[in-house]
Parts: sequence; structure tokens; C-alpha cells
Amino acid sequence: MRSEEQVATAAVPDPTGSPDGGGLPRAASHAVMLRQFLTFGIIGGSGVLVNMAVVILCNRSGPDATGIVWPIVFTPWSVRWYHVYSTLAFLVANVSNFFLNRRLTFSDSRHMTVRSQFWPFFCVGAIGQLFVLGINTLLLNPTSPLFLDFAWMDSTTGLRKPEYWAQLTSLVLVTPLSFILNKVWSFASHRAHRYPTSPQTPDENTSDQDNPEHY
Repeated sequence: MRSEEQVATAAVPDPTGSPDGGGLPRAASHAVMLRQFLTFGIIGGSGVLVNMAVVILCNRSGPDATGIVWPIVFTPWSVRWYHVYSTLAFLVANVSNFFLNRRLTFSDSRHMTVRSQFWPFFCVGAIGQLFVLGINTLLLNPTSPLFLDFAWMDSTTGLRKPEYWAQLTSLVLVTPLSFILNKVWSFASHRAHRYPTSPQTPDENTSDQDNPEHY
């Protein structure tokens, strides 16, 4: 029979988070976090390319990006086509980023089902997209103090279109937030499955009664 000291020691979880007590040291943990962030950034870069490709395609084939889709009732604001184009681009890029991050960035979570991870990932992306839409509005609304009022942004070429620069700026600013939320939510739930809590120690009185040494 184990002593009380052994039982107490076994009941205390390892502070490193490893089930066998051999968790990564702090420096190694930081290295893993850095690797994940860099991988997430590279995948995010590919997502930016996908996102921008959809935005450019929509701008070239659809109505003028600054045109009104519908006014927001009881407000002076309106939903404009650049909001619609940005949202369509988000939907396409979000799916691409999810499967790449699942395979490469957070590969230790692949034992979880796609469905259980996709919806948190999508919700995180949707939160980020709200920020993107807000930043786009600030950069493209002529009444905003952050309006992209530069002489060279005259929309004569793709590199001069303020809509493209607004979308790109928004994506760069929102990426760190998306990484943090996905790290702590979308791809973090697997820890509870990989490291289950240790089974409860049998009641000491019951163990003593069943132990033949006490007879």
C-alpha cells in the first residue's frame, strides 16, 4: 500500500502540463509557441493571398466597391460592396487557413474531429472579420480621420486602389489576434483529451479494510 506522502504526490498535477511529469521546460515551450506563430504567420500569408485574390476578382467583376448595397436603418451608415467583397474573401480564405493550420501549425490536435475544431476556428475568424470590416470602414469612409486620402491612390491601377490597401492593412492588423484566439480556443481543446486527469485515489478506509495486512 502506498504511503500518504506518495498518494499526495501522485494527486498533484505536474506544473509543466505533462502527464508523465516530463513536461517541456519554459524555454522549449516558448520555442514551440514561436514556431507555431511563425507557421501560423506563413499560412496566414497564403490566406492573405487567397483573400486578396477574391477581393480583386470581385472588384473587377462586380459593382463599384464603394457603391451602397443597402442603407442601415436609423443610421447615416450603409453596407457597401467592399464590405460584401471582404466577407466573401474571408469565407474562402478561412476554409483554406483552417485545414493548413490543422495539418501544420497545430498538428498535435489532429486526433480531434474536423467539426469540433472548425466551428471555433470559424467563430474566431468571424470575430476577426468584424474587425476587418470596421478597419475597412475607417480607412475608406471620407468622413473618417483615418481615411486613405493620398494623391497617388487614384484607382487608376490595382496598386493605386484604396480598397486593396484597406483590405491588406486590416488583414495584417487582425492576424495576431486571430493567432491568440485560435491558440487558446480552436486548437486547445485537445489538451483535455490528451492529458486526462489521474484516476481518483481509492478511499483510504476502504483500502485499509481490503488490505490483508490489517487482518
